[in-house]
Amino acid sequence: MVNQAKILLLVEDISVLSALRFSLSVEGFEIAEWIAEEGDLSTAAALVIDECYAGDGLVALDGLKRHGCCAPAIILATNPTVKLRARVAAANAELIEKPLLGDELSSAIRAIFETRKAA
Repeated sequence: MVNQAKILLLVEDISVLSALRFSLSVEGFEIAEWIAEEGDLSTAAALVIDECYAGDGLVALDGLKRHGCCAPAIILATNPTVKLRARVAAANAELIEKPLLGDELSSAIRAIFETRKAA
């Protein structure tokens, strides 16, 4: 494992979710399981949220924060608008554009973990 800290994936598209789980686990990351309103958010060291999760990924992120989740968030978006970019910045999250063609997501997660280690 790259790090024992867990990544919480909030992605509704099953094929995308499966691909992310596979690729991140191959790279040594541990994926947290979470079921809305029942899961322990404290196990997540990082959140990866699709822009369309639960209708609006940033609204979902806000709800998680209100429930005590303070993990850094990465928002995945296809063709993000200026408005979405501003909302992501206001939420203090990082935006990564889909399709994911390189190692940008895993690099961003590693940077989050490195920042946590340094703190």
